[in-house]
Amino acid sequence: MNYIKMITVMLAGIMAISPMEYTKGERLLQTVDTTAEEAVPTETSSMGNIVNSDTAIGGISLLINDYYNSIGDEESGDIYVDGVKMKAVHRVPSPYENLAIANVKTYVNIRSGPSTEYEAIGKLYKGCVANVLGYEGDWVKIQSGNLEEGYIRGDYLLIGWDAEEKIEEHCDKVATVNCSVLNVRTGMSTSDSIYEQIPRGESYYVAEEYEEWVKIILGQDDNTGKDHTGYVYKQYVDLSYEFKYAITKEEEAAQKAAEEAARKAEQERLRKLAEEEAARKAAAEAKKKAEEEAKKAAEKAEAEEAKKLLEQQAALATESAKLRQEVASYALNFVGNPYKWGGTSLTKGADCSGFVQSIYKQFGYTLPRVSKDQAKSAGYCNVKTDLEHLLPGDLIFYTDKKGVVDHVALYIGDGKIVHAASKKSGIKISSYKTRTPYKARRVIE
Repeated sequence: MNYIKMITVMLAGIMAISPMEYTKGERLLQTVDTTAEEAVPTETSSMGNIVNSDTAIGGISLLINDYYNSIGDEESGDIYVDGVKMKAVHRVPSPYENLAIANVKTYVNIRSGPSTEYEAIGKLYKGCVANVLGYEGDWVKIQSGNLEEGYIRGDYLLIGWDAEEKIEEHCDKVATVNCSVLNVRTGMSTSDSIYEQIPRGESYYVAEEYEEWVKIILGQDDNTGKDHTGYVYKQYVDLSYEFKYAITKEEEAAQKAAEEAARKAEQERLRKLAEEEAARKAAAEAKKKAEEEAKKAAEKAEAEEAKKLLEQQAALATESAKLRQEVASYALNFVGNPYKWGGTSLTKGADCSGFVQSIYKQFGYTLPRVSKDQAKSAGYCNVKTDLEHLLPGDLIFYTDKKGVVDHVALYIGDGKIVHAASKKSGIKISSYKTRTPYKARRVIE
């Protein structure tokens, strides 16, 4: 093969994988000047009509479909090699051309400059994303989260087509309700039964996506540890990828400080538990004594003394209200900590029933271990599941499609709950109607 033929074939191979440029909706193809002594491609922009990561974050799956529907998957143009007409296929630019995904086992350091000699200013954990700002040799200049500018070696990142092929593996898909009330069904048909209704704005992780339906994760089944799922019609939800971003050195320090504060809060609560238990016993004895004396005073028609004793009882009732609020406030210390089925640790991992059991244990109350047993006997009475009757500290229970209690949350007031939601969400705050409440029980009298 002569040198001119070799160069021409090499250029044909390069054109077959290079992106096209799009300008105002027109496609400009690279061409080869076959009349010159050496074949030289016409200069074109390497960026093309790129959908960057800023526009790709929300509703990404729909965006990708629209993107390819509008410009097609590929475009062909003709070239000549030794006078023989050949086809060259040009791939369109990936919509993830400016998006990078960390392709590492745990994390990669983000540095202030394009070398390991520069200071580490943050971390990009496995599967987290960043916007590509530019390239300097083997290093990529990125922006992610609150880190406005930093550098990572390119071999630790997936970019463009590589990112697109791996995004399902690294990023969770989320469905957000876009109608007033959405029916959750047991199967992918409107003839299947409705066992849950969820309001506008609530978001759920996607387990499976089909042509017209989406299987969503409603939570974790407390009895089995498996995902609690249902099916919703796709047109009534907005689909997007949940991207996670870099963490700066300052954010990492703040996170560690928050974890340490949560650990100390638990230790402090345990330290006070014994003395608070003694105080509660004393209060219970005082209440019992006050009731006995009130009864005696009433029998002896000592009205004034009875009035004083009733005032003491009212004071005790106020203490109960304070205790309920203290329980709810204490539970909020552990928001963000992990979910672990069968776990009872407020810091290392708990499931929903283990979480509320451990919270109340810190205040001297003993609850059954699993949610279905807690729904039967936790505390001292049932309460109605509406805002008029619920108080902070009350336990709210939810059921699966068969009507079996499989989840419990702790009411914190203002229509909100704190609960160990699922393996993906961990301990979080939600609307108390994130699922339809089945019943509620009051632990603190």
